[in-house]
Amino acid sequence: MSGRRSLVWLGLTPEPERELPPAVAALRTRAPDTAALPPRTAAAERRRVESLILRGSRRSWLRYLAEVTALVTSVADGSLPGDRTAALLAGEVVLDHHRMLIGLPGSGYDRTAADRRALEQAVRALRTATAPPASGPEPTLTQGGRR
Repeated sequence: MSGRRSLVWLGLTPEPERELPPAVAALRTRAPDTAALPPRTAAAERRRVESLILRGSRRSWLRYLAEVTALVTSVADGSLPGDRTAALLAGEVVLDHHRMLIGLPGSGYDRTAADRRALEQAVRALRTATAPPASGPEPTLTQGGRR
């Protein structure tokens, strides 16, 4: 192996860099929603992500995403309070990222298998809990199957 650092993990997708900082900041601070989050809190999380991308490694990036996974699953199962919408967004972004690891060399996809399973369950629970109510009553069928 050469002494060069592999950067292939950086080419997956820009969504984590763009979408995770405000959602993760809300989850870390237990803010009721991202609108209640002080701007400097999201900015600090953005700097952390930026630092991981510019100076981190695949291993440190996956460790960060494992932290996010723990926050998301804790909100989803109710063991921690938090913004369920932010948890859903973060969960979907990390789950998509982890699914794309299958196309990269190395053990990243295998290493994230448990997190993928946990995120799939959490995202399912969060989608159910945050789904908007149906508008209006369900139509009823009359005799003969007509409305």
